[in-house]
Amino acid sequence: MARLTQLSDTAASPEAATLFAAIKGKIGMVPNLYRVAGNQPAVLSGMLGLSEALGGGAFDARTREAIALTVAGANACDYCASAHAAISAGLKVAQDTIDAHLAGRSDDPRTAAILTLAAAIVATRGQVSDAELKAAKDAGLTEADIVETTANVVANIFTNYLNHVAGTDIDFPVRSAKAA
Repeated sequence: MARLTQLSDTAASPEAATLFAAIKGKIGMVPNLYRVAGNQPAVLSGMLGLSEALGGGAFDARTREAIALTVAGANACDYCASAHAAISAGLKVAQDTIDAHLAGRSDDPRTAAILTLAAAIVATRGQVSDAELKAAKDAGLTEADIVETTANVVANIFTNYLNHVAGTDIDFPVRSAKAA
């Protein structure tokens, strides 16, 4: 049960309502996470802006979703596991691959290196060891890749934590953050 208000379109401030309309125009709905963030339109705007900026990075949507799933798994966020599993499925990612991403694993060596680093960032609260950073570089990640991985992790930690605080009602096919 939600602990913070998931604003309806009619209860939203004019600023939040404008953002909700833009979200609805892009994806056809306003996920409950955004309805919670809309309680402070500046937060919702920042969340959307960061997501938009990261979408212009070097990582494709599948890679960003893999990171989101790994972070959701590490932080036990069922809302984000549900949302990003649904988005990944829409990107034609196989269910067993979604399960692996929730556990921070991938059969693809580059994606595996990114997810290993992402999981380490979460586990160490960003205090990754020299050995973890060297392993990422040895696996072929550039410094740009490391920065982009970190940014994606941070964006997803924010949504995970907001969902934990808010008790956001899951409005996607429900998925446990624990890999099957």
